[in-house]
Amino acid sequence: MKFYLAPMEGITTYIYRNAYNRYFGGIDKYFTPFIASKKMNRRELNEILPEHNQGLCVVPQILTNRAEEFLQIARKIAEYGYDTVNLNLGCPSGTVTARKRGAGFLGVLDELDRFLDTIYTQSPLNISIKTRIGVSSVDEWAEILAVYQKYPVAELIIHPRLQKEFYQFTPHKEAFAAAAATLSDIPLCYNGDITSAQSLSAVLDAVPQTDCVMIGRGILRNPALVFQLKEHKNTNPCPKELLKAFHDEIFEGYAAQMSGETPTLFKMKDLWTYLIESFDGAQKHLKKIRKASGYSDYKIAVSHLFLECGIRC
Repeated sequence: MKFYLAPMEGITTYIYRNAYNRYFGGIDKYFTPFIASKKMNRRELNEILPEHNQGLCVVPQILTNRAEEFLQIARKIAEYGYDTVNLNLGCPSGTVTARKRGAGFLGVLDELDRFLDTIYTQSPLNISIKTRIGVSSVDEWAEILAVYQKYPVAELIIHPRLQKEFYQFTPHKEAFAAAAATLSDIPLCYNGDITSAQSLSAVLDAVPQTDCVMIGRGILRNPALVFQLKEHKNTNPCPKELLKAFHDEIFEGYAAQMSGETPTLFKMKDLWTYLIESFDGAQKHLKKIRKASGYSDYKIAVSHLFLECGIRC
């Protein structure tokens, strides 16, 4: 089984990826948060610089519905030594889908087909795709699969939910099974609600040949998850000291990169939205973390959390 870390905007940055690899590891591929403009800004460039990803297998992700823009970004990425990029057809955010990007692009299949024809013909890089199964109905999936089947997709990462479902309701595992039965020549990866050994087993029960999963929120909530999945058990082997060292490296990385305390704390508070799930009885500490207006208050709140709360198994 191969394990991928999902791209999550603003959270799974190169600082997070490097810290995760150092303290936990077990990830076969890391995907960068999406790049959405041919005028790559400093933040986006930082994500793909080779010196920021040493020892990691990283795949940059692109979000666009304009073929020429995709190709310009891909050419620039190629200059940094990458051989594969990932096309984002999975983001369900309203601000993205309203512009027919991300999962919204699935609602205009003729346009998507022409777009794919152009980029697969002209791209200097291999192209994998991360996709939803439709916009508003599971009946859309068969037509979407027929489009994908026309192209040399390097890998198809399937989040078997509709755009309108966002991250709610149970993933449609039967849609992933349909892809496995249809796309025999395209490597597949399952993405969606892998949070425990039991949830992975449910995917394997539905599609026994599954050999690759992408995980996002599950790892952010429990950094030890991949180890647990490999060991087929839910006991948390992560000592507090390891989790604290992991947190501290991320904090120090952002403090060195960001211009001031406020943006650093903003990044850390975003992470705590998920990381708090690793602890028992930590909600009062989370409130203090969120109220922290400077490094001193933040460090005190985090220290008290680690001192007073147990690790959740």
